[in-house]
Amino acid sequence: KSISDSATAYLSTMAIRIFYMHKLLKDTGSFYLHCDPTMSHYLKLLCDMIFGEKNFRNEITWQRTNTHNDAKQGRKAYGNVIDIILFYTKSDNCTFNQQYVPLNAEYVKSFYKFEDENGRKYQLGDLGAPGGEEKGNPYYEFLGIKKFWRYSKERMKKLYDEGMIVQTKEGTVPRLKRYLDESKGNAVQNLWADIGPLQANSKEKLGYPTQKPESLLERILLTSSNEGDVVADFFCGCGTTIAAAQKLNRQWVGADISHLAVRLIKKRLTETYGKGIEHNLKLHGMPKDIASAKELAQNVDGGRIGFQDWAIEVMLNGVVNEKKVADGGYDGYLTFYDNSKKKHFALIETKSGKLTVKNLREFVHVIETQKATMGIFVCFDENVTKEMTKCAKDAGHIKMDGNEFAMDKIQIITVEDLFAGKQPQLPGAADNQTFKKAQRKEGKGGSYGLFD
Repeated sequence: KSISDSATAYLSTMAIRIFYMHKLLKDTGSFYLHCDPTMSHYLKLLCDMIFGEKNFRNEITWQRTNTHNDAKQGRKAYGNVIDIILFYTKSDNCTFNQQYVPLNAEYVKSFYKFEDENGRKYQLGDLGAPGGEEKGNPYYEFLGIKKFWRYSKERMKKLYDEGMIVQTKEGTVPRLKRYLDESKGNAVQNLWADIGPLQANSKEKLGYPTQKPESLLERILLTSSNEGDVVADFFCGCGTTIAAAQKLNRQWVGADISHLAVRLIKKRLTETYGKGIEHNLKLHGMPKDIASAKELAQNVDGGRIGFQDWAIEVMLNGVVNEKKVADGGYDGYLTFYDNSKKKHFALIETKSGKLTVKNLREFVHVIETQKATMGIFVCFDENVTKEMTKCAKDAGHIKMDGNEFAMDKIQIITVEDLFAGKQPQLPGAADNQTFKKAQRKEGKGGSYGLFD
């Protein structure tokens, strides 16, 4: 059976994007593509054609989870616990800083069996030269043993005088002391089983469905870049690559088609490094003032939905309702919790054209039928009428956790309000918890671009 139409469409889309990423990449640059095993073999063919087979470096297998019993779901297959990361470079002149992982306790116990007079553990390593004469290694007699050696005769004598070479008894091959406290560990290979997935209670977890652990991206960035280098992620999601780049003092560019992703990244960075970082962030492709917001709202080529997404995801940090309806529904929502940890919803409706009180009454009815705790009605200031303001007031106050709060159940927030930094009033000490907060960290700041 041939490849599905959806897979063909995906690969066609990826081919164009990988082509332009390759075009933008410096000759010293590296390219990492994360994918699952169902598409990795097709994507490797694409990358071979674009980057050239000689610039393929590794197919890295990341064990992203420990167990996954697919048989319970009726699938006749082994559990899939891995993802694939394809690693290419633009040329041989690329940055590659070898990374290491700590030696495990069993390895140390088995191989570092000796201890010197100072209590330092060591093992005895081979001094022979792999390849012998073919590799140009020297041949001479040392401590009664004739063979090809790893070091010159002068270097061997110096090491022996320093007590670094041991001959356990006469006639045995001399060996070199290798101290545990001087070991960098084991070099990272192409099987990454030491970086687990984000757990539900992880402080890193933001609630984004495809979020990766920062340690995964940190390994990649430490290997293939240096401080001050530019890192680009063109499918940046909730910004894990960007967070890792910022932490490691790299410059970065992030791009994503989702307004939500852009909002999450900005939120993640400000919560991690403080609001002072905002003056270094440059956002492109979204409204920066009322005029550009109106232009987006009036765009006849699907701009109406674009306006909704921007208002909900970027300005209110909410989630867009995937079930788009013309009327009688809602466009998005926020979530928050009361003192008893019960989840509550604030439904969001966005309107950009001429309005009447009828539009607001319909939304009030939706709030009641959906049993939402409150509603947020977004429009431009010029569209708010006295009747609408009265209708919102007549809906009463928010009731939650057996208490009534001095906050309107229906809140009209204008686009002008949002640009001024005004946000909906949530009851008590509650905060918008649609997405979790990022961990607070100290970091360096540079000049960065964030593109959507």
